[in-house]
Amino acid sequence: MPALLLLASPLPLLSQPTRLAQVSQPGPSDPGNKGAEVYCFMRKAGNDHEVSWTAAYALIKRQSASLFKTSPEHAAVMITEAVVKSPDAFPDCGRFIGALYGSEKPAPLRTDIPASGSTGPVPIPSGGGTTRNDRYSY
Repeated sequence: MPALLLLASPLPLLSQPTRLAQVSQPGPSDPGNKGAEVYCFMRKAGNDHEVSWTAAYALIKRQSASLFKTSPEHAAVMITEAVVKSPDAFPDCGRFIGALYGSEKPAPLRTDIPASGSTGPVPIPSGGGTTRNDRYSY
């Protein structure tokens, strides 16, 4: 009988919440929660998906304690979980979550704005002035 009592003693320990279960619940310092805060804030401020996603994903990658890099797919799931588990903390953010999974098309490039700091070829005006050969004659 005492042997049975010894075997039954660990059972109450198993019914207590484990450390692993506590880690899986998002908290204010959870990288997914922080990523959701950044993503939702930036979207509500008028930024497009790409800019908001880049900022949120960078934060998640840097804040994660994992030995391996967080994949973009996992980061999107982390943000989604945070928004779904705490909708009051992220009001109106649910409408942006679909963009994490490709529902939003990237904005077309605007051709009416000149690119500043462009690294492409610069056209050399023809007619009068310095020619290409003259430019490098010292």
